[in-house]
Amino acid sequence: MTQGEYNPYVSAQTQFNNVADMINLNQSARELLSQPSREIHFTIPVRMDDGETKVFKAFRIIHNDARGPAKGGIRFHPHETADTVRALSMWMTWKCAVVDIPLGGGKGGIICDPRNMSDGEQERLCRGYIRAIARNIGPVNDVPAPDVMSNAQHMLWMMDEYEVITGGHYPGVITGKPLGMGGSLGRTEATGYGVIYTLNEALKTQNMDIAATTASIQGFGNVAEYAARLYSQLGGKVVALSTWDNQDKKAYTFYKNNGLDIEKMAQIKDKFGTIDKQKAAALGCEILDGDKWISQEVDILIPCALENQLTPETIVNVSDSVKIICEGANGPTTPDCDAFIKDKGIYLVPDFLCNAGGVTCSYFEQVQCNMNYFWTKEDVLEKLNIKMTQAFAAVHEIAVEKGLYMRDAAYVIAINRVAQAVKQRGWV
Repeated sequence: MTQGEYNPYVSAQTQFNNVADMINLNQSARELLSQPSREIHFTIPVRMDDGETKVFKAFRIIHNDARGPAKGGIRFHPHETADTVRALSMWMTWKCAVVDIPLGGGKGGIICDPRNMSDGEQERLCRGYIRAIARNIGPVNDVPAPDVMSNAQHMLWMMDEYEVITGGHYPGVITGKPLGMGGSLGRTEATGYGVIYTLNEALKTQNMDIAATTASIQGFGNVAEYAARLYSQLGGKVVALSTWDNQDKKAYTFYKNNGLDIEKMAQIKDKFGTIDKQKAAALGCEILDGDKWISQEVDILIPCALENQLTPETIVNVSDSVKIICEGANGPTTPDCDAFIKDKGIYLVPDFLCNAGGVTCSYFEQVQCNMNYFWTKEDVLEKLNIKMTQAFAAVHEIAVEKGLYMRDAAYVIAINRVAQAVKQRGWV
């Protein structure tokens, strides 16, 4: 999952250490919070449809759970690494803390490519994953969720396996489930909508009207699609989308100067976010190289794909017209690019604030499952909007008050909250 020489875990630790220095965090807390508290590495033997048994490598990593049960998705990816999962678990700790929900940070991963597996093979893989970690997860200690290339059906298989093993009904053991099976209304939209809730607040600080802005988005999976949908509904114009093409094994940027019709683009993509090039051309899209999304003359860049996309080599291509970067993905910007963003005067909404809508709604799902009472979609999205805008306001306020870069301000809030929790518990 790393890109080039960049290791996401090193990036996460660098970001943490920079702010730990800034707030004079004591050595014991620094040592505790700079690394995962526990890791499980294991293998999953799966009988494939052809009768052969394939062995998959997998991980479940907990960074810190001082503020509540660990929370974090399970990624399916052929290039997954332990260091990527470590970084993501760490970012989850800060993400939960910055939006002030009572959860800690965890993450999981399986080295696999579900695009090349049958439904039966995927089900056996999911059940094998839970059999390996059933004693370590649960509604009050570690609650998984979907992530890259995993979905609601995968979560339902996992929940069912957990309940088979434990002999009870525990819908709160996992989130991101289908509606009617413990899933929450609004969860599909949550991460993407959260990106736009924070973007809208950022635009207000810059005295910009969202209806007068243009954006370029990397990715067109769940997060990017719903971010694009809400942004367009509020009057913004998406002029470029960059997506991965699984058949060609490369990315393409779909460009339209007068704005893409997001509803029509969503109709011509597959479940992994790949857009049909012929149908896109028929809609009037110009098809460019995958990295061209970053050089568009737009007001807003929204990276919603993988980590390490804004590097010193790519960020020099960012247009002078860009005023705001909203990090819909986890770790899309390498630490050595933050100085460039500051010098350019670009307003940054950092990843673990910007994309926290997903874990916030997962928290809502967990709450609803545990009390066996479910809210309306309007209730969920209203609560999400309130949480995201309150979190943004707190980060922006400290950034202005102390003259901090937005990423540093978000880290100051998050690290202080977690450090206080571990201190109060007597861990340091």
